[in-house]
Amino acid sequence: MIQIDSYVRLSGFYFFYFALLGALVPYWSLYLKSYQFDAVTIGSLMAVLQLSRIVAPNLWGWLADRNGKRVEIVRLGALMTCILFLGIFWQETALGIGLVMLGFSFFWNAVLPQFEVITLKQLGEQQEKYSRIRLWGSIGFIVTVAGVGALLDFISIRWLPFLMLLLMVCIWVSTLLVNTKTDFVTAQKEDSATDGFLSLLLRPQVLAFFVICFLVQFGHGAYYTFYSVLMEVVGYSRTEIGLLWAIGVIAEVILFVYMHWMIKRWGLRLIMIVSLALCVLRWLIIGGIPDNLPVMLFAQILHAATFGALHAVGIALVHHYFSDSTYGQGQALFSSVGFGLGGALGAFVSGLMWDGLGAFGTFAVSAFASFAAILLALYWIHPEKVQQNN
Repeated sequence: MIQIDSYVRLSGFYFFYFALLGALVPYWSLYLKSYQFDAVTIGSLMAVLQLSRIVAPNLWGWLADRNGKRVEIVRLGALMTCILFLGIFWQETALGIGLVMLGFSFFWNAVLPQFEVITLKQLGEQQEKYSRIRLWGSIGFIVTVAGVGALLDFISIRWLPFLMLLLMVCIWVSTLLVNTKTDFVTAQKEDSATDGFLSLLLRPQVLAFFVICFLVQFGHGAYYTFYSVLMEVVGYSRTEIGLLWAIGVIAEVILFVYMHWMIKRWGLRLIMIVSLALCVLRWLIIGGIPDNLPVMLFAQILHAATFGALHAVGIALVHHYFSDSTYGQGQALFSSVGFGLGGALGAFVSGLMWDGLGAFGTFAVSAFASFAAILLALYWIHPEKVQQNN
């Protein structure tokens, strides 16, 4: 049974990590807009945040699987995030801001996948309790997104980097509290570990799973990049925008509480397919009826499925598909293919489409990506046909 002390330490990291996300994702595009950047530039800069996820998680996951110093790697990544982000206070051009974003995100994006491995290892045989620890990340997001939104109605958006730096320092401090006994060496020999990872990865069902992860996050690209911009354009205040984001994550928190029960009752495959169908509905609603508050409230509640359920299912399937000696690389690939490649291309493409196709056309492309993911899941995702490798 996981000890209360360990539960608090693990939950604290998730709280601050996603609190930073609550300041960054909803409001960074508004910060960029304050420099009078156009939609293509904003989309490109938001894509930069995801670009490092393509390489960094895999590099750090490989290193952690080789030397077992996972906690030390997480601490280094959190510290370097703080140091490199300091450069933002001297940048006003798109190039300068983009370089700082690329630098700090290279380390920041590498931290979470390895901490996921640490958490699941500490949980041991009680991995169904992962959702209850992870929900503290959602709580951190809610507190920050609502608080920062209200604050930004009274202070300039240019204060946002100061708030973010404070949260980055809190993330680093929280990593110092994690028990170093969590460090472990999972790989015996580099060649055998690499061969084992490739053999597991190249199975058709696993490849289809990663394509689905890509499509899911590609679909989210427009949402993470332009949702706040769209809400501001149609007349919502920043306080209201923050509350809309918060409502979505509150729904996610409720789902995380019951997720372990839902997986046992309905299974990973059904939850994935239903959640993907709700992705299609959500993107069409946001793109088509953004000025209708009750409809927007409903769309935000769907965040429980489009992010919460799909994320929990994704974590469970990675653990299902990969062995102990390759799990760090599998978790890193889950992050890099989905949030990295998918998120970056989704943000960049939405920036290209925003001025020409408008909100509905851009979100319709997101809906189409989710529909394609449904077709793949219906044919390929059958977890019961792939043996556990742990």
